[in-house]
Amino acid sequence: MSASDHKRRWLTICAVTATMGLIGLPASAAGVHGTPFGARQLAAQAKQRLAHTAATPHTFASRAAGGDGDGGSESDSVQEGADQRAEARTSPGIVTPGAFSAAWGQLRALPQAGGDWKHLTGLAYDSDDPRYRDVDSNSSAGMGRVTGRTAAVAADDQGHVYAGSAGGGVWRSSTGGGKWEPISDALPSQSTGALALDGQGRLWLGTGEANTNTDAYLGAGVFVLDRPASGRFTARTRVGGAELDSTTVHAIRFGAGKAWAATSKGVWTHSLSDLAGPWQLEFAPNPDYLPGGPLAADPNAPYKNITTDIAIDPRDPSKVVLAVGWRGGDSYNGFYTKSNGSWQRIASLGDLPTDAANVGSVTFARSADGSRYYAIDQSPAQQAGNPDSALAGIFESKSGSPLGPWTRIADYHQLAAAGSGLQQEGDLPGSQSWYDQSLQVDPTNPDHVYAGLEELFETSDAGTTWKAVGPYWNFNFPCWSIDPAHQSGSCSPTTHPDQHGLAVGSYQGRPYLFAGNDGGVYRRPLVGQTDASGHATDWASLNDGTIDTLEYYSVGVGKDPAGKGVAITGGLQDNGQSMLRPHDKVMGSNFGGDGGDSLANPKNGCEMAQEYVYLALNVTQNCAVNDGSWITDPSKATSFSIAPADNKLGGAGARFIAPLAADANDPNRWVAGGRHVWTQSKGYAIRSGDEWLSAYDLGAGHVSTAVAAANGTVYAAWCGPCNNQGFTRGIAVGNADGTGWRQLTLPADGSGVPNRYLSGLTVDPADPAHVFVAVNGFSRHWTEGPGAGLGHVWESHDSGAHWTDISADLPDVPADSLVQLPGGALALATDLGVLYRPAHSTGWQRLGELPAVAVDQLKVGPDGKLYAATHGRGLYSMALEDIEGQQ
Repeated sequence: MSASDHKRRWLTICAVTATMGLIGLPASAAGVHGTPFGARQLAAQAKQRLAHTAATPHTFASRAAGGDGDGGSESDSVQEGADQRAEARTSPGIVTPGAFSAAWGQLRALPQAGGDWKHLTGLAYDSDDPRYRDVDSNSSAGMGRVTGRTAAVAADDQGHVYAGSAGGGVWRSSTGGGKWEPISDALPSQSTGALALDGQGRLWLGTGEANTNTDAYLGAGVFVLDRPASGRFTARTRVGGAELDSTTVHAIRFGAGKAWAATSKGVWTHSLSDLAGPWQLEFAPNPDYLPGGPLAADPNAPYKNITTDIAIDPRDPSKVVLAVGWRGGDSYNGFYTKSNGSWQRIASLGDLPTDAANVGSVTFARSADGSRYYAIDQSPAQQAGNPDSALAGIFESKSGSPLGPWTRIADYHQLAAAGSGLQQEGDLPGSQSWYDQSLQVDPTNPDHVYAGLEELFETSDAGTTWKAVGPYWNFNFPCWSIDPAHQSGSCSPTTHPDQHGLAVGSYQGRPYLFAGNDGGVYRRPLVGQTDASGHATDWASLNDGTIDTLEYYSVGVGKDPAGKGVAITGGLQDNGQSMLRPHDKVMGSNFGGDGGDSLANPKNGCEMAQEYVYLALNVTQNCAVNDGSWITDPSKATSFSIAPADNKLGGAGARFIAPLAADANDPNRWVAGGRHVWTQSKGYAIRSGDEWLSAYDLGAGHVSTAVAAANGTVYAAWCGPCNNQGFTRGIAVGNADGTGWRQLTLPADGSGVPNRYLSGLTVDPADPAHVFVAVNGFSRHWTEGPGAGLGHVWESHDSGAHWTDISADLPDVPADSLVQLPGGALALATDLGVLYRPAHSTGWQRLGELPAVAVDQLKVGPDGKLYAATHGRGLYSMALEDIEGQQ
């Protein structure tokens, strides 16, 4: 059987509800698992994309027109997963600007408790670790050492490289990559949208990641460092006032003595000489939807003023072109330039489309000598109607002017034929061009260009020919082998997929290309070597373990069966499942793709369960250690698919990252939440999805957001609809055996438990009627939606019949996970760190010191430590004695 039949497709997460679910393996691969849900392969994905598009009208629609926000197709669950993360923080309405900054101020004002957090994942993470070549691992794909998503990169000619991560801040290397140090920890936002060095060598940082064009990772404005080689960002380095607070920044460009920022609130400019004055709004296509406007509370307001890039004519800086538009299509999409004192839509640019249906996400790049401009354009209409790719093309303006005329120099067919690792009909280069875009021109050669999509392409002749120098992975190539003696057979290493940022810089006099993607930062010589297939032979991963921007959803901890210490696992955005065992010098990846929720046997940490997406659950009892021999003998697989039936329904059956929990009193009794509440009592000996019991049906349109259990009493929180179009939430309670289930009465007006996303549940092991719920989003002070209410932590002593708000002085910040510590204290994971309430107390405190990073999950380990899974800075632990000793 083919290895590619078992490889998990990397699902980029980073926003709008899709209808497509997880895609299983073909029948030929089903023998490896009891059911074929443990892995995802390209042919199956392509088949379903084709079928879905055939049944969908080939049109595009704006969100305001009732579309789903991405043209009606939404054929990739990648968009759903990202949107769900945003929904949790914004539903039931729209969050007004300033919410995160205000929460950061409230949090900093709290007293601090506990000791120091111990950073656990400050070592290299090898996605090709030869120990883990089991059936659901992507080890041997060729990406090597990875870290979390890098949204932007910048570099100079003195060996300084700057990496802006999606959720873990900005990092600096002074050695051409490697030996990294964080330089933005003092900021209230660790989300990077753009990085740019100006003509004076200053480093500009636009906070708020814009790769997904949603408000999942809003920023705190634009900041600048005068001496980036040695300085650090602080609140005092912000440019202007609060004009760009709670905004995403897609690009920062310079021209005519101004800095230009393409944001989710239009295009803004600021003087380069006087950084103290406010930002000035240059252009917003729909100003009524901006904060303070008459339509600011409209559910579609976040999508009405999106701009993606700015092109400035270097010879005549008065000639500026703005790329404006929502990736899913809207009537305002297009290119704009200033004429007679006002911004006007451009009617024609040659081959570069200008109609609203075919202008989506756009990236510009110009040559250093001003003789060329290049552009990537994603087409909303193509995304809605073409199952193969959303890429309109790569374009060149040989005049050097952004006004063109523009010529198409590549389409997705040409790129697929250039050595791409994406060869299946229904999944060709540019299928995620709404998310994956970057461009870089060689400063010494205007015809030498790198273009980043899912993969990285290179042309040395202005687009006449192309090479896939950074293919998606190596599984599809003859050089690949699963042999653990080699990283990726005889193939050369490649980069992680999903390219977001490119830069050129020099180290020790040699020029390099730096690439930022969903796996961190990579480099190769600017003019490098390729093999006969056009694949680069000289990529180097710069993810040496000193940079940790890993985006965890979950953590699991159990005693290591080999002896002293614990085995620690966790599910990651686009970087699989990590496995860290005592004495490891390098952390390994034992499951590929996206890692969701996790369980580990407290008595044996190599007995673990993990989620791919949509409840695609898998289990192993040996840490998934495998030498790859399953490829010829399926009986040698050591991980098994145990997906409950809701997995077959995709987004209708479960959240992208669905909840999974063990009973607080019985680690072998599990609860999983989709449309149904699923239970099983075989623990890690389960081998099939058929062994789950459907304990309760939450109802059509409802999916679980959190589950918890103690002594067989199960609680399940749910939402449906889960976005701001009629958001509804609830909690059901019953027994693990399927008896005694009922829906709790929660007032819709927010007079009790708020009508917001319920993200965490925890049950008192000594009293199953004693339960706590953590509430995400922001209170009605910031959220313009029905029943947003107040508070983030609520408590019940009678199985949910009555609830009490125990938030007290808790900052108004999204709450993600909640645990009751052995002494009765509470620890709460939030989007800005961990908070703590001592037993028999009403006030909250900051627990230790972390950057302003989201903490998705907390777990208490068998070693007397509290574990925190952060979505951007890896895993941490703190000894309970350091916490509870201060009570």
